[in-house]
Amino acid sequence: MPMTVVPGRFTPAILSIGYRLPSFKYAARRVAVFVPRSAASISVETNSSVDSVVEKEKDILACPICYNSLALISQPNGLVGSAGTQLQCNTCKGSYSGNETHLDLAVASGSNQYTEPMPLSTELFRTPLVSFLYERGWRQNFIWGGFPGPEKEFEMAKDYLKPVLGGNIIDASCGSGMFSRLFAKSELFSRVFALDYSENMLRQCYEFLNQEENLTNKEKVVLVRADIARLPFLSGSVDAVHAGAALHCWPSPSSAVAEISRVLRPGGVFVATTFIYDGPFSFIPFLKNLRQELMRYSGSHIFLSERELEDLCKAGGLVGFTRVRNGLFIMLSATKPSR
Repeated sequence: MPMTVVPGRFTPAILSIGYRLPSFKYAARRVAVFVPRSAASISVETNSSVDSVVEKEKDILACPICYNSLALISQPNGLVGSAGTQLQCNTCKGSYSGNETHLDLAVASGSNQYTEPMPLSTELFRTPLVSFLYERGWRQNFIWGGFPGPEKEFEMAKDYLKPVLGGNIIDASCGSGMFSRLFAKSELFSRVFALDYSENMLRQCYEFLNQEENLTNKEKVVLVRADIARLPFLSGSVDAVHAGAALHCWPSPSSAVAEISRVLRPGGVFVATTFIYDGPFSFIPFLKNLRQELMRYSGSHIFLSERELEDLCKAGGLVGFTRVRNGLFIMLSATKPSR
């Protein structure tokens, strides 16, 4: 039986984007936005109300180069994450900016001339066409690989996330934000960071959030662009990381999982889904060499066993590996060790 590779979302970098809040029709209130400055996040007023309570939150976002706090140096529209927002690292003086849809915290975001070549799968999901199609038919095809569908996957993930409910969560490689919206609508988390490397995916995420009528707490979703191997979060500041159909797309899963381990607090939970090609495939002698060549040119990874995924989590400093299987689909979970 020939091996069929079911396409998955590729996002080699974890991205989050702080979208421009005023385009949403919120009730009058003040919103705390996660942009570290000192000991509290920056609060901005989305409407004229002066009687609302300003929610105080701890710092979370950080410079992706040195992992130290960021300072707000320019906020022309009075809104963090809006076009013209400028942030600067207090330590290395790296500069980052926001546009109308997201905050760009990728390592090379401040460069004007320098660009890095990305694997084909990365560039594919950065294109406007694939970003547009992802939630309009692309992701639905995953059912042929055993994926039960976003709603069912979300319910399964919640079981693993029970120990950290009420905390903050990163939706890593969020794509067009289908899980980011589910996490926000559930009201089980205080803050949802929608993270991706693709600017066009993040624009789609922004548009879907804008259209979501049943999501009354859109201000809890922060959209940021960032590299999966250089997450713009302070160490030990995140309660949970979710990565739906993304692990096989990261350029270096081991570097990404180690970085996820860094930002998770002790007891924090990592939940991910991916494709796994075990069974008869794992006994083909030349398959491991073949997959190395496939990964070299496509940037997509092929996992051949559950043990391989467990080793990946263990090498990244996570423990308590567990999983659920259905055909080529696997959902795994691991935890940052408690001190």
